Amino acid sequence: MSNKELQALKERYVANGAASPNEQFADYAKNAEVWDADGKRMIDFAGGIGVLNVGHRHPKVIEAVKAQLDKLVHTCQTVMPYEGYVKLAQKLSEVVPVRGHGKVMLANSGAEALENALKIARAATGRSNVICFDGGYHGRTFMTMAMNGKVNPYQTDFGPMPGTVFRAPYPVPYHGVSEDEALRGLKMVLKTDANPKDTAAIVLEPVLGEGGFYPAPASFLKAIREICDEHGILMIVDEVQSGFGRTGKLFAIEHSGVEPDIMTMAKSMADGMPISAIVGTDKHMDASGPNSLGGTYTGSPTACAAALAVMDIFKEEDILGQSQRLGEKLHERFAKWQDKFPHVDNIRNMGAMAAFDLVSDKQSKEPRADYAGAVSKKAKEKGLILLGCGLYGNSIRFLMPVTIEDDVLEEGLKIVEEVLGEIA
Repeated sequence: MSNKELQALKERYVANGAASPNEQFADYAKNAEVWDADGKRMIDFAGGIGVLNVGHRHPKVIEAVKAQLDKLVHTCQTVMPYEGYVKLAQKLSEVVPVRGHGKVMLANSGAEALENALKIARAATGRSNVICFDGGYHGRTFMTMAMNGKVNPYQTDFGPMPGTVFRAPYPVPYHGVSEDEALRGLKMVLKTDANPKDTAAIVLEPVLGEGGFYPAPASFLKAIREICDEHGILMIVDEVQSGFGRTGKLFAIEHSGVEPDIMTMAKSMADGMPISAIVGTDKHMDASGPNSLGGTYTGSPTACAAALAVMDIFKEEDILGQSQRLGEKLHERFAKWQDKFPHVDNIRNMGAMAAFDLVSDKQSKEPRADYAGAVSKKAKEKGLILLGCGLYGNSIRFLMPVTIEDDVLEEGLKIVEEVLGEIA
């Protein structure tokens, strides 16, 4: 079917809240390229929103999934477990930097991982409060919507959010929030809203994802670890977008040396297959009773096979090295754009997790979400998939596969440079 025919079906049958505004429909993809239903080629700088760090349809992932399909598709692991689940749990326990011996629960999505992480934290501490941060994004279920540090579009239209969720400032000096101010804000929340003895967890992204790709300073993460230890609060780190090689290390928290109590992960964990994980210190993970954690499809055999293949690919193809080198290339190009274009400012990256802001001018730093929208729109017209983000909607983020070929990368960056010259 053509794009036009599929668009007509979408308008008739897909709920408006779930329908993509994009009128192109993906038909085929390979590494960092996608072809739509009309055969038009697009360069992919979005990677399924950070899901495809090792590229669309990596051959080793496809091979692993096909082999699993020939053996077993589903039993529900709580009814009859299977090898892939326990093998993946073992591998994650060995590499995820939580305190002590790690145990694992597998789920289906990032939001589901966060929901279960909070269930585990509440069971382990006997407390209910959770503290999150401005600009944070944790999902679209009710609890995770309440945790998000941005109202529109995630909470709009859906009524009251769950209680006992409190929010502190996230350090973004460019927007006037220093590390000291963020820590003062967190300590004030603990004094005025969330009594420490009733607080189960502090949850944060080591690099804001939807909030704008701002890395938390290592010293800030260490201070949170100390506050958690002082009050018996669990530190939960959300690595759904920043994990699996995006920042040049397997997990962004590794840049700081901080060991959280619980970590959540998803997205690039299985190169497009739906799976997520909660990894935490054994005494916390074992706190809830039998059959208290799980779900019909959690840790499905096919998704586990894909995730195990991804972990092999990281070792065999030096994905972390590729991420570091890609980050260096992006930083170098961003620096040139910041010098050349009056509206490009605040370039930043941690490995290949890279972004810049679009502003009225570098003196006022006034966010221009309309410029970001124009850049994405013009890029699409020229054959490039590009995403915005940020609390003010004026950031352009780069989530192309880490495995992107040099010539495809250069082609895409030239398109970005062209459209930056066309705005305003």
